[in-house]
Amino acid sequence: MLGPFGKLLAICHAGEIEIGYRRGGGMTKSELMAELAAANPHLTGRDIELIVATIFDEITSALSRGARVELRGFGAFTVKRRNARTGRNPRTGQAVSVGEKAVPFFKAGKELRERVNKSRPAMLSIGERVPA
Repeated sequence: MLGPFGKLLAICHAGEIEIGYRRGGGMTKSELMAELAAANPHLTGRDIELIVATIFDEITSALSRGARVELRGFGAFTVKRRNARTGRNPRTGQAVSVGEKAVPFFKAGKELRERVNKSRPAMLSIGERVPA
């Protein structure tokens, strides 16, 4: 038995969910949950909230341990190390020491890139004019 989490992943993987986005921005966590709830009326709001929170918590936990998280067809999350460096305060121009840090990094998978490129109009080259 898959349970609600497995069923939702199976539905998402089958491409049966079309998630919208706000004009000029991304999608918030609550908007994601609303879209999932609309596409899966058999799941309660509490189930959807638990599923989304569990997915995000597991990805976050794995990255904090330094592990790589790969979601086939979607992409991979990794942690990259940034070396210590000397930066500049943009207001004063004074040198500032910036310590070493780890930053999360996402690389889109082939299937995601293809779907994004297929659904968007072709990009214009620099200097190219929009056809009238």
